[in-house]
Amino acid sequence: MRFETWSKSIATLAVDCLVVGVFEDGELTAAARGVDEAAGGRLKKLISRGDFPGRATETLLVGDLPGLTASRVLLAGLGPRKAFGRKPWRKAWAAAVAALARTGIASVAVALERPDAGQLEDYYFGRAVAEIAGSGLYRVNDLKTGKKPKPPGLDRVLAGPVSRDSAGEVARGLAHGEAISRAARIQRDLANLPGNICTPRYLAEQARALARTHRSLRVRVLDEPAIRREKMGCLLAVAQGSAEPPRVVVLEHRGGKPGEAPVVLVGKGVTFDSGGISIKPSAEMDEMKYDMSGAAAVIAALSLMSQLRAPLNVVGIIAAVENMPDGKAIKPGDIVKSASGQSVEILNTDAEGRLILCDVLHYSRRFKPAAVLDMATLTGACVIALGHHHTGVLGNDEALIREVIDAGVRADDRAWPLPLTEEYTEQLKSNFADFANIGGRDGGAITAAAFLGKFTQGMSWAHLDIAGTAWQGGAKKGSTGRPTPLLADFLIHRAGL
Repeated sequence: MRFETWSKSIATLAVDCLVVGVFEDGELTAAARGVDEAAGGRLKKLISRGDFPGRATETLLVGDLPGLTASRVLLAGLGPRKAFGRKPWRKAWAAAVAALARTGIASVAVALERPDAGQLEDYYFGRAVAEIAGSGLYRVNDLKTGKKPKPPGLDRVLAGPVSRDSAGEVARGLAHGEAISRAARIQRDLANLPGNICTPRYLAEQARALARTHRSLRVRVLDEPAIRREKMGCLLAVAQGSAEPPRVVVLEHRGGKPGEAPVVLVGKGVTFDSGGISIKPSAEMDEMKYDMSGAAAVIAALSLMSQLRAPLNVVGIIAAVENMPDGKAIKPGDIVKSASGQSVEILNTDAEGRLILCDVLHYSRRFKPAAVLDMATLTGACVIALGHHHTGVLGNDEALIREVIDAGVRADDRAWPLPLTEEYTEQLKSNFADFANIGGRDGGAITAAAFLGKFTQGMSWAHLDIAGTAWQGGAKKGSTGRPTPLLADFLIHRAGL
């Protein structure tokens, strides 16, 4: 898809469609007034008849207005003027993209009134236009055998109006947003695949394929014997109940100075999670194919860094396993030894994500990282605490946590901090091992992070619990692509792009 800026008279733009905003009281935005004047007052007549009330997220496609080069105009409701801001603007553009995707329109000029620069500066305006367009045009990679519907025809988007002074920043935002939407598509495609296709070996092959197409990327895959040599006993314990062998994938983007400390991204890649012997209820167990969303986000982030040629060293480490209830599976009460040498009593085999992450977090030490971020669909407790709106973030470095939260605000992919104090570590005490893998129901998202914290001492570390944000259920079941926008903003700022 091509993204450009526009600045000249809206009536003369040579595109298939113009997208203009209307407030709930019928007030036309500046761009809409320009269209109305060129069309001899047709929009005002239409609105005065009550054909379009301007309610938030409503759209109306109007064809063949006189006085315009464009053949169609899409009206997008902005809601009440007094409540207008960044979120209503994003919702209006998303609704417009959804409406455009149902048509044969190939080119469009976005002329929605923007919030003030304090809410949506030029760079983030461009990024949002491209990211929302990419997200709205995404189609699930289904395996249906019937005739596929035609993909949306939209392939050219003009964003504006922009001044000469702001055109460069908007264009930079458009370029970054288009790259971020492509990265999010990688995450969504991987996460949407069923567990019988997207196995640990499949994830490893996707990483290899990515490295073959991007010169800045290097990949190393640890098979089961190599994992055993690294003494990753916790990871191997989770994998031992499955016929699918585990993999640890190390993907490096070497864009910074040689020897410069990298940012390390660690992803949970449980390609299917039955819960093991502590088996999950059958209802909605199909959604456990998304339990590798953290791993998919890492692959997406490394792809993005390569696309942008980011002057930053980034290492992605993926722990990929299946968690199944075979006769060889680990049992509640088993004790295993981690790569760090610490022993863990497994009280619940469905708390497996932290077991595989702890070993690869320890592995990340060899890179002498500037910062370590892990992302995992780790706990249902985080969903209970924060719903599906915010990613939970915890860690041992307040400055890093603040950096993650600020990136989420800028990217409209928000994270929210949870406390991680010593009281939660006390809940992990075990009579038989150095500690247990769960700490009871109370504060479950925090005790899971407290467990990981035992393997990250001395490193600058933040943990992102994406259990509530990485996918959605119901009629629109599928991967959301989060936290790719947050990670993108974090890494772009680190790289100074």
